[in-house]
Amino acid sequence: MPMIIDSIDRIARKKQRDVLYVTFMPLNETGHFDDDIFDWENCQARRRVIKWLETNKINYQFCHRFWADGLLEYLYQGQIYLGVVYDDKNELYKKLESYFENSDGSMKDPFVRFCYITLEQAMKNVHHDAPAYWDDW
Repeated sequence: MPMIIDSIDRIARKKQRDVLYVTFMPLNETGHFDDDIFDWENCQARRRVIKWLETNKINYQFCHRFWADGLLEYLYQGQIYLGVVYDDKNELYKKLESYFENSDGSMKDPFVRFCYITLEQAMKNVHHDAPAYWDDW
């Protein structure tokens, strides 16, 4: 069934704060994600993360990556917004950090990237929220 999925930058603007999210796919030999070959629907790492989030009662929603100007669409690649405030004093944040990261900050799973986007970065796309913005495409 089709879904309307907000981009992570739009979620940050709606929340008016920095936001956390998770991406799934390994980096290729050049250090970039290979969107064209990634099968997010069958990604076992993603399934494990969703199960863990649900078991730990952590709110989440599917999200798109940071949206770029001039693109009509991005294929959804399994990204998940995490409904936890980015604050190292927050117990839920610490729980997420411990689940996703090693003590040196590296990722425990090479298919998973625990990320955040600042509100300042998200505001670079505030013009996307104007009612007529998408009418011009």
